[in-house]
Amino acid sequence: MHIYLPIAGLSVNVLVIVGLGGVVGLLSGMFGVGGGFLTTPLLIFYGIPPTVAVASSATQITGASVSGVFAHMGRQGVDFRMGTVMVVGGVAGSIAGAGVFRLLQESGQIDTVIALVYVILLGGIGLLMAKEAATSIGALRSGKPVPSSGRRHHPLIASLPMRWRFYRSGLYISPLAPLALGFLTGVLTVTLGVGGGFIMVPAMIYMLGMSTRVVVGTSLFQILFVTAVTTMVHAVTTQAVDIVLAGLLLIGSVTGAQIGARMAAKTRPEWLRLFLALIVLAVALRMALGLGWRPDEIYSVDPL
Repeated sequence: MHIYLPIAGLSVNVLVIVGLGGVVGLLSGMFGVGGGFLTTPLLIFYGIPPTVAVASSATQITGASVSGVFAHMGRQGVDFRMGTVMVVGGVAGSIAGAGVFRLLQESGQIDTVIALVYVILLGGIGLLMAKEAATSIGALRSGKPVPSSGRRHHPLIASLPMRWRFYRSGLYISPLAPLALGFLTGVLTVTLGVGGGFIMVPAMIYMLGMSTRVVVGTSLFQILFVTAVTTMVHAVTTQAVDIVLAGLLLIGSVTGAQIGARMAAKTRPEWLRLFLALIVLAVALRMALGLGWRPDEIYSVDPL
């Protein structure tokens, strides 16, 4: 069964797009990532224009995050104070990122830049996460103490002024750190169509030192608001949001997020991190190969 996407300017298989949304929702519930780091590349592989893939992914991530946040709220897994600080930074980052996206779009280099940044970010983060997860799993199997990933925050963060207490996260740190982290993910959400969770979750654990019990839910809380703002920004500035495409993705992702949250509660965090790292590395590798492959059609017409 095929349906025509008015903004993307092509027909797609409904079941494939809904299934993709379900997988992304599953990852959202399990890892606290919006899933855009996977949605956008897969849509591009499927033939969706990169600009439309980026803008429409943000819309879909919003729906998946709503479902995931409610699932984690029931388990007391959301630090609303920390999440609110990140939301403020994320909204500011979304506005700033819109200007960058528009400049790249006008220069005609947006497709190449999106692919290059994906390869660099995903490759670096995936390797770091895989190394840490493999070390923890090895220690567990040998019966040795698991190396501390530390609830200690980075020394630079510890030196920042104006400390606040974030009781649910078990932290006493400056709000400037989560504010900056939120700003970065806001920029990434607009320019790459990602929720930013694949950067935010490791940063919340290893830099801020947050309790792993609230990392996933708090990440989704921030992603929810930032992607909602990003959708509005794209709708106004780039007119690249394909509501039909986003709707199909949402159908699958809302259900997938609920299932993922239940699976996360039953799986050791070390294995979750390793699984996420392998997915991130696989996507980075596919994007890198795509940069070197010669396309079937050397020239194409952008429907926008």
